[in-house]
Amino acid sequence: MPTEDTPAQKTLTQEEFFAAAPRCSVAAPGVIGNRLVSLDVFRGITIAAMILVNDPGSWGHIYWPLEHAAWNGWTPTDLIFPFFLFIVGVAMTFSLASRVQRGASRAALAGHIFRRGVLLFLLGLFLGAFPEFHWQGLRIMGVLQRIGLCYIAAGWLYLASFRHARQGPERDNERGDAADSRRGVAILIFAAVALLAGYWALIKLIPVPGFGAGHLEPDGNLGAYLDRKLLGGHLWSQSVTWDPEGLLSTLPAIATSLLGILTGEWLRSSHTGSRKASWLALAGVIGMAAGRLLHPFFPINKNLWTSTFVIFTGGFAMLLLALCYWVVDLRGYRRWTAPALVFGTNAIAVYTFSFLLSSASVAFWFHDSDGDPQSWHGWIYENFFVPYASPKNASLAFAIFFVLVCYLAAWPLYRKRIFLRI
Repeated sequence: MPTEDTPAQKTLTQEEFFAAAPRCSVAAPGVIGNRLVSLDVFRGITIAAMILVNDPGSWGHIYWPLEHAAWNGWTPTDLIFPFFLFIVGVAMTFSLASRVQRGASRAALAGHIFRRGVLLFLLGLFLGAFPEFHWQGLRIMGVLQRIGLCYIAAGWLYLASFRHARQGPERDNERGDAADSRRGVAILIFAAVALLAGYWALIKLIPVPGFGAGHLEPDGNLGAYLDRKLLGGHLWSQSVTWDPEGLLSTLPAIATSLLGILTGEWLRSSHTGSRKASWLALAGVIGMAAGRLLHPFFPINKNLWTSTFVIFTGGFAMLLLALCYWVVDLRGYRRWTAPALVFGTNAIAVYTFSFLLSSASVAFWFHDSDGDPQSWHGWIYENFFVPYASPKNASLAFAIFFVLVCYLAAWPLYRKRIFLRI
């Protein structure tokens, strides 16, 4: 819900800004006004990148880093979705701790997790149906749907892993809470490993009718087979026979959120900020190296969300968050962060706005001065970008323009300290 708007009498510093903002986390080293600024920055950069890659002027003219890998392997674009799921896990540790501070019970936390996950899933269904709302062929799975499912599964695992409700990093000063923290972390690590190993075994060992076991191509893998059997005609329209956010591949995606939760627990600990940043960066490098080394045995693949993809992208996310944490929260270099914070503090609102605007600009047509039908997207692109640059540069310029439009739409919310939540 939006916070109450209070007229600004002067330009606020970032410290004053976040002190007045709604609380979403508990205090810890590197936190301003009970808010981990580096996480908002990381989230904001990620959502800006998502808008950039989702909205080119022409899908036929794109620089390769802004495209997904054809199948195995990865590009920078393939990092965006796992970064979101990782960030969801990190943020969950802070938001639930904040609710515990306000007196929430374990049952209330479980209910909150379930309601939020369901709302994310329903929002994803709505966006997928917009603007035609042809329910017969509606895609059931999708980006927000997967985030919602992972939020519920990872959140409930998080609650189940800790016997005692903790209220802040000071919990480690008490022997019982410290032991519970170690036990909880061990359970979460075990759960993540079990999900990744179990998924590998399912994909590699269970035969698919007509293809056999261990088939990793688009149509013949176990995940695609289950999607066709269980979801029928409600798959992604661009792939038809499989879904990149399918049912089975959601299992290892839960592990991506668990890596975020483990990272959040580390950042909430009572260790010094420099120790947290350095060890998180080291864990990130190890994860990236491990994922790359295992690639020949189980390829890094976003569409399958392979175990190596989870390990590699999880390590990458840890490394980048450690960098943001060191630069923003420890060194205090925050002047450059405002654009990222505009996106990062209203991520769901920006995502929803960008999706609706993009869909509407393509779906709603009009007749131009020559009487020819045109979409708003096509008319703007062809009249204001194509004549002034090469095809790829014009397409990229349109994508940057779209990011700026979303930024301008989100800026008033940020300026007035209105943070929309589900």
